[in-house]
Amino acid sequence: MDDLVNKRIAIIPARGGSKRIPRKNIVDFLGKPMIAWTVQAALDSGCFGRVLVSTDDPDVASVAKSWGAEVPFLRTSHMDDISPVSEATLAALTQAADHWQGDYDVVFQLMANCPLRNAADIRQALEVFEAEKRSFQISCFKYGWMNPWWAVRLDGSGRPNRLFPETASERSQDLPALYCPTGAIWVASVPEFMDQRTFYGGGHRFEAMRWQSAVDIDDYEDLAFAEAVAQGMSVHA
Repeated sequence: MDDLVNKRIAIIPARGGSKRIPRKNIVDFLGKPMIAWTVQAALDSGCFGRVLVSTDDPDVASVAKSWGAEVPFLRTSHMDDISPVSEATLAALTQAADHWQGDYDVVFQLMANCPLRNAADIRQALEVFEAEKRSFQISCFKYGWMNPWWAVRLDGSGRPNRLFPETASERSQDLPALYCPTGAIWVASVPEFMDQRTFYGGGHRFEAMRWQSAVDIDDYEDLAFAEAVAQGMSVHA
C-alpha cells in the first residue's frame, strides 16, 4: 500500500497573480488562507506520497509550507492567466521528477480555489478512478435549482434567445440531468497525461460530486457564496 501511495502525487496550482480577487490563493477563508483548505484535505486523505504546491510566488510558497505542503521549487513557466492550468501541472510534474529523482503513476490536480472539497471527496475520487481503471477523470456536479435547459442569451434590449428552444415547454422534472465540470479534483494516469498533455485526454470521464464540495471561487460573489455554503457543511469530513 505504501508503494501505491508513494506513486501518487497531488499538485496544487497556485499562481500569485490573481486579478479578480488579488492574492486569492492566500486570502482569508473562514480563518485560514484559502490554499490551506486544499493542502489539509490532500494531506488528510492519506492518498499521496507528496502534496506539492506549484507557484511562482514566494509568499504563496511560504504559506503553503506552513500548512504542510512541499514547495521545494518555484514555477518557472505558465505563470500567466492565459496558459491552461494543465500546462502548469505538467511543468510541475517534470520539476518534481527532476528534483526528487523519481516518477509517479497517478497525478491529482487540486485547485486551491475549491476549498470546500475535503479528504473524503478525494478518497472517493481515487476509489472510482482505480476501480474503473480510468486514464482521465474530471470532477463535476449536477445542476440543481438552476435549470440550464431554460438558459437564454439576452441582447442589449433584454430580448431572450434560448439556447435550447426545443425544451422551452418541458417541465424541469421531465428533462435529463445536466452536469458542470469543477476544478475540485482532476485525476490522470501520469504516462498518458504526459503524452496527451491534457486531462481531457482520450476516454476521459466525468465523476459527479456533491455540489457543495464543487464550489469554485473566482470572484468576490463566489467567495461570499462559498462562505455561506461552508456554514452548513463539514469541510473536514
